[in-house]
Amino acid sequence: MSGPDKPKVIGEEWSDERIRGFLDIVPYDPAINADYHVLLKAYRAMRAEDFERFIGFFVAAGRDLNAEDEQGRTLLDLVSGHRRSGEYAQVLIRAGAKRKAEAGH
Repeated sequence: MSGPDKPKVIGEEWSDERIRGFLDIVPYDPAINADYHVLLKAYRAMRAEDFERFIGFFVAAGRDLNAEDEQGRTLLDLVSGHRRSGEYAQVLIRAGAKRKAEAGH
């Protein structure tokens, strides 16, 4: 995170422990799908290579790559709509993520 009192750090190396820590994030609202919430937080916070490591931990933990948000979208649906997120979409696809229409949810 960056701000006036905390300069943005570019190229910072993330440890496995820090990346795995995202698995423990819990949404404030119990109505929000916890797996989707964690995926979204990781996507927003991590570089593509760290996100790929995170997805490995996420899948190994038995979490749902095709979890949906309140509008019924998977993270792959969301990421696929972002111009500069091709690497993230490919990470998700390689791990077995589907778009909602493909997931059969």
